[in-house]
Amino acid sequence: MEQSAIQSTGVRTPGRFMLIRNGQIVRENDVVQASVAVEEGKIYSVLENEREVQAWLANRRGETVVFDAAGKYILPGLIDIHCDAIEKEAQPRPNTLFPLQLALLEFERKLPVHGITTMYHSLSLGVGLSLRGEHLLTEMVELINRYKEKRAMIRNRIHLRFEVSHHSGLPIIERYVQEGKIHYLSFMDHSPGQGQYREPGSFERYVMKNQGVTVDEVKEIVEDLLRKRQDIDWERLKTLGKLAAEHGIAVASHDDDTREKVDAAPDYSITVSEFPITLEVARYAAAQGLDVCVGAPNVVRGGSHDKNLRAADAIAEGAASILCSDYHPSSMLAAIFMLADAGITDLAGAVKMATLNPARALGCSDTLGSIQTGKAADLIIVDRFEGTPWVTDTFVDGAHVFSAAVRYDSRG
Repeated sequence: MEQSAIQSTGVRTPGRFMLIRNGQIVRENDVVQASVAVEEGKIYSVLENEREVQAWLANRRGETVVFDAAGKYILPGLIDIHCDAIEKEAQPRPNTLFPLQLALLEFERKLPVHGITTMYHSLSLGVGLSLRGEHLLTEMVELINRYKEKRAMIRNRIHLRFEVSHHSGLPIIERYVQEGKIHYLSFMDHSPGQGQYREPGSFERYVMKNQGVTVDEVKEIVEDLLRKRQDIDWERLKTLGKLAAEHGIAVASHDDDTREKVDAAPDYSITVSEFPITLEVARYAAAQGLDVCVGAPNVVRGGSHDKNLRAADAIAEGAASILCSDYHPSSMLAAIFMLADAGITDLAGAVKMATLNPARALGCSDTLGSIQTGKAADLIIVDRFEGTPWVTDTFVDGAHVFSAAVRYDSRG
């Protein structure tokens, strides 16, 4: 084959043909030294030897872009089903709201750096603070939907987190489900005295710290929340869950702390349990067939910041199948390699928790989540620096959306 048919690395627009050579490819159940061939933005094949590589190159008519992954890993792009970090991008400190379009564009640019190629932006509709009030939330939902129709670096999707005591939000959620403007729905109950806030005073401390409200203001918030909780229309929530499922939208519970809550999941069409509070509940949820999602920051830090379930323990016992970044996108890749290095699971199993398993849970595994013929070429090349993984290149639909150059200079 003539050398002129191969272009050097660095192309950022999708070409007809692309080859990522000589990497450690992490497939669904194993890791193999091989190359990935991409055609028209889709994975054509995993080429396991040089003979297969040369045969594929010889049959391509057109320019082929080649990336060398020698000494590195090739992973499917990470799929993050729960991350509310966009809230901090829009409001990094209390009373400092930035333009929402600026926040979205800047946050999206950070995601390929961490290997995240599909993000379910977790937007909360509940307490009317920060982005969580109706006006700003609906503005962000509309913005994301409008934006992704025009351009994007990654796959921007929406995880609508609904605070079940926020009664006026129900018509909004119902409309978004019917219009196809959200892609994942979770039911939350952040009222004091249960779930994440079982410990007395924990809810008040969290709201005061994160939203900058006073003692008197948080007291009013708590009183209002408890009043509203008494008037929750649980039957309407069941109908909403069923409506979402009928539209192909997965439904999740949040902060399950009892078996009774897990037992109620089918009534609400719930198939995912996010952040169960204890190992016992995580085990029970998994035994009932729910996909259990835990936070990557919990793995990286060695435990929960709220002193709840230790994620690594649940993973070790097979009681958790999905990793999400929760609030810290860079933790996803770090957690994967930490789990593998610690022998809690093998590398293929750890990668699957942030790729194929979430894709299956949310109904997109036919096109995303693994390095398999016919799937979208959402791929990342990963190197390690003194054990810490870092992304050198990210591809979405075969488009080279991120590349990291390293300066080697001992002078600093």
